[in-house]
Amino acid sequence: MNPHLDALQAYPFERLAALTSGIETMAPTRNVPLEIGEPKHAPPDFVVEALRDARVLGSGLAAYPPTRGGESLRAAVSEWLARRYGARVDAERQILPVNGTREALFSFGQAILSGSGSARVLLPNPFYQIYEGAAVLRGATPWYIPCAPDGTPDFDCIDDSVWRTAELVYICSPGNPTGAVIPEDELRRLIERSDRFDFVIASDECYSEIYRDESVPPVGLLQAAAAMGNTGFRRCVAFNSLSKRSNLPGLRSGFAVGDADIIERFYLYRTYHGCAMPAHVQAASALAWGDEAHVRANRARYREKFEVTHPILCEAMDVDMPEASFYLWPRTPLDDETFARKLYETENITVMPGSYLGRWHQGVNAGAHRIRIALVSDLGTCADAVRRIRNFALALH
Repeated sequence: MNPHLDALQAYPFERLAALTSGIETMAPTRNVPLEIGEPKHAPPDFVVEALRDARVLGSGLAAYPPTRGGESLRAAVSEWLARRYGARVDAERQILPVNGTREALFSFGQAILSGSGSARVLLPNPFYQIYEGAAVLRGATPWYIPCAPDGTPDFDCIDDSVWRTAELVYICSPGNPTGAVIPEDELRRLIERSDRFDFVIASDECYSEIYRDESVPPVGLLQAAAAMGNTGFRRCVAFNSLSKRSNLPGLRSGFAVGDADIIERFYLYRTYHGCAMPAHVQAASALAWGDEAHVRANRARYREKFEVTHPILCEAMDVDMPEASFYLWPRTPLDDETFARKLYETENITVMPGSYLGRWHQGVNAGAHRIRIALVSDLGTCADAVRRIRNFALALH
């Protein structure tokens, strides 16, 4: 067995299940799950119809799909990137379809990292645990980047000695769980460091299309690279998917895009990995990337939920309005594990303890004394749940 498996930590949802195991809730209402970022809005009708089309299904089921993906999907992604970020990419050499960003972010680490015991992988703290697993299972050492006061990674606190041993840096913008967006000038400085210290940047941008201000979409890694003259996106690879943007988590459809040389090596890895996207999924995905109307409507629904729930929660807890994503990230009046457990017991509402999404590093866990609330259910359910969380928190004072 791979000896690095023993170094993996339990996934946050496993820890949460153990935390609430055996508890008899006192609430008469059914459970409200706010712990997982699984979109509940309806998927676009035109995508569902495409998947029902027997011709679309039949055209791809009799042949193995290409690992590099079909031309129509890569063209649709390329055109979306141009519209969204002004990024001009070579659809043949710089884009790879992937089966959701989760598998790609993990496998990217396996393909990119050298296997050296001295290698470090830098990741934000708190973070999506896939980044850590990718580092650990390749024998690299995770190094947790502290949070700045605005919720973004504090790159300036990292010594040059750490940068010199970095082979891969994961970033997530908009962030999970903070909802914070890394500003363009910070992305540029990170790209400059990647040139100076020779590491690869993997930018998880799966929340990029859920943001508060319709006139100010979050900047992306490739957008920042192109703006500073790095039009080949040297050492930069971005990842995005249809899961959050289009409410299609079950489609398992996304892409990796960036530095052509890195993409080519990643492609070589993936030919052995056996992860080609089925043709009917490609066809439906191309349609989704080509339409923005459903994305704007989706964004408006999340915006309405934030406008309703944030003021309610502010009456009892310290919570910022996030720039993007669909999470609230409030501070808790007692430790986050106890808060989550007692909330479940009292109200039958499940939230994620923030400390499960972070690690203790240099004496700090940026998730401690916080909870993550995923506003993925309908407006009425979210509003009612947040009122009950407010009342629960007020009773603790």
